Amino acid sequence: MRVLESWVSGPLSRFLDESAARLVLLMTSSGQVVAQHGFTRSVDVMSAAALGAGIMASTGELAHLMGSPRFGALVHQGTEQGLMLSGFETPRGRWIGLVAFGPESSVGIVQLFFQQFTDEIAAAAPPEEPRGPVLAENFEHELNASLRALFGR
Repeated sequence: MRVLESWVSGPLSRFLDESAARLVLLMTSSGQVVAQHGFTRSVDVMSAAALGAGIMASTGELAHLMGSPRFGALVHQGTEQGLMLSGFETPRGRWIGLVAFGPESSVGIVQLFFQQFTDEIAAAAPPEEPRGPVLAENFEHELNASLRALFGR
């Protein structure tokens, strides 16, 4: 298990134990990875995050076009493996969970324990720290001066 936010470790470990999930990927709605379990290659993690975020954005827009609220989760069930993709709110913004599971589990079990997991995440999340200014106050002036010096004007 690889976790970028330490407060996610406990809830994620419990979810893995209870749901028997094979792969788990937690990401922000923009596809930034927060935690992962079960992936062996980082390229697979990045690909899955980009695809998962894209799928959630696309289905959100479809729901909007149909005049419906956002879909809670997408589930694909195969004979050997199932996949659940679900968005959820945290004090740190909207996150997405991608969960792959095998025949030793079921959609209902995964959904039940995923809901408990998201409740634990919401309770455990520290408040987001306020961000300072992204650009320095005099950035535009310095940029223009650098451009003038570079291009001789």
